[in-house]
Amino acid sequence: MKLTWYGHSAFRIEVAGATILIDPFLTGNPSWGQSWEQAAEGVTHVLLTHGHDDHIGDAAAILKKTGAMLVANFEICMYLVGQGVGDKQINPGNIGGTVDCGSFTTTFVAALHSSSVSGPNGGNVYLGNPGGLVLHFAEERTLYHMGDTDIFSDMALINELHEPAIGIVPIGDRFTMGGAVAALACRRFFKFETVLPCHFASFPIIDQTAEQFVAGLEGSGIEVVLPRVGVATDI
Repeated sequence: MKLTWYGHSAFRIEVAGATILIDPFLTGNPSWGQSWEQAAEGVTHVLLTHGHDDHIGDAAAILKKTGAMLVANFEICMYLVGQGVGDKQINPGNIGGTVDCGSFTTTFVAALHSSSVSGPNGGNVYLGNPGGLVLHFAEERTLYHMGDTDIFSDMALINELHEPAIGIVPIGDRFTMGGAVAALACRRFFKFETVLPCHFASFPIIDQTAEQFVAGLEGSGIEVVLPRVGVATDI
């Protein structure tokens, strides 16, 4: 499995039979600073955890250009169809459901957050419940992108049901759990082999480093991979 981080919560995942973008906030992403075309090359699937602008990002443009499958909750799927995405491209689900994505499956799990997209005159358009995404592959370890969330005790059930080996974990504080709490979540509720922190070092009002997260996982036996923006990493 090859992972590339584009800053914030945007990841590209390359496995046999699929090239996946999760939360492709690229244009306007201070960590990336480039357009979306390079990140979207060869993409077969676009997965979205929730509806905020810094997660939906360039999804509509990417989907229209590539013809990729959209995997998201029903409200986000319908919203993006309204933005010109083909209705045959969508693969909607909701919390507790699992959808077949061809070479892998995606299960929607809970997250403690909110979900909307900016509307006119300072308003917001509701886009369903926020979630995390658990990806099961035939020949790769199971991956769990938590989306934006705080710690919650039902993380233990997510681990029991899915046994994810790889975790993508938000650590930036203010809008998600901070690094110390995120480390506690990983230690208490999961048996991760590898974790990658995200949702930090992008905007000035969230934490700029992963230091607390790394310190909180010292001695846990969990491998912490600190991704470099735009650099592919084999996991």
